[in-house]
Amino acid sequence: MKICKTVSEMRPVCRAANREDRRLGFVPTMGALHEGHLSLVRAAKTQADVVAVSIFVNPSQFGPNEDFSKYPRMFERDCDLLKKEGVDLLFAPSVEEMYPGGIVTWVTVEGLSDKLCGGSRPGHFRGVTTVLAKLFNIVEPDLAFFGQKDAAQVAIIRRMVRDLHFPVQIVGCPIVRESDGLAMSSRNAYLDPQQRRSALALHRALLEIEGAFGRGEQDPETLISAAKQVILQESAVRLDYLEIVDPDSLEPISQTAWGQPPSAVRPSAARRSRSALVAIAAFVGTTRLIDNVVLNLA
Repeated sequence: MKICKTVSEMRPVCRAANREDRRLGFVPTMGALHEGHLSLVRAAKTQADVVAVSIFVNPSQFGPNEDFSKYPRMFERDCDLLKKEGVDLLFAPSVEEMYPGGIVTWVTVEGLSDKLCGGSRPGHFRGVTTVLAKLFNIVEPDLAFFGQKDAAQVAIIRRMVRDLHFPVQIVGCPIVRESDGLAMSSRNAYLDPQQRRSALALHRALLEIEGAFGRGEQDPETLISAAKQVILQESAVRLDYLEIVDPDSLEPISQTAWGQPPSAVRPSAARRSRSALVAIAAFVGTTRLIDNVVLNLA
């Protein structure tokens, strides 16, 4: 595995792959790798000839009171994991390399970046799209792989790629969970044993919605109310948001759009009627976790 720490090192080796007509798959990460990240690497290996991974804890997506300074950094361990998975290229730049002279240029997806996590973490998605625009320009991948756990992020990245004509296909991959249902996250390492048990309330709340929806309940407010009752049973869990939204626009879904056949509603609502994203974010102690499920409305 070749490790590059500067743009001038990374760009030529990526372009060499393109010149040789080999498909380049890219997995952007902030390190502290877990099985969820490795599942993206494995997906990339099945669809690309060359696999590149980045490890960069991006300061521009953290708020002033968030966990940038304590975010887990395990570079040597991460390198060992990536080597075992057969990764070809690792890009591990410094903050100074990615933001020479500071952060003065931003990429923002208007109308989406303030939804879900963007509402409670102002500027977060602006930081995500800015750094990914930089990484896509440096790596020039054919495909880029992201986990469904960050469903809002995936929707925003797809829109950025479409609007800015990046020649990259965004591939969403399923959430990877622990055996008890907790969605894998680098931030799970912050949880003590009791908080770890309390964190399962997020998944239970989503299962409550899935079950009620499967029994025929289609009123979003009723579904959300039932899930909130699950969260209230765990005193260590403080809900940030729980919303049912269109997976692409991140706009709240109405029961009307669910219940009508596609021919009875305008095209945008017809598209919306196919699926719904149920997204949750909550604090367990001081640790903020996210999770989601997709309801197949058809």
